[in-house]
Amino acid sequence: MNVPSSPASFDDLIHAPVRLRICASLAPVQWVEFAQLRGALAIADSVLSKHLKQLADAGYVDIERFAKGGRSHVRVALTVTGRKAYVGHVAALRNMLEPDA
Repeated sequence: MNVPSSPASFDDLIHAPVRLRICASLAPVQWVEFAQLRGALAIADSVLSKHLKQLADAGYVDIERFAKGGRSHVRVALTVTGRKAYVGHVAALRNMLEPDA
């Protein structure tokens, strides 16, 4: 998956540990189902929902509801804006750790 280039820019919204882990989990994939993401992060539904709402309100993630096998499912993806913000945030963190690199 192509990651858009983005200048290093610290992002307070992404920096929260759970939201940073969410973005890191979503970055290498197109979509992840809510249940898979919850399991990978080992957090409660309510915690994941709260953080996804904050990311969605900022335009960083898309949340899509769909039916599969007669059951309702939710899947999540980083938006282009979210991907750029995440890449920029990671670059800013790297610059803090390796300022001369």
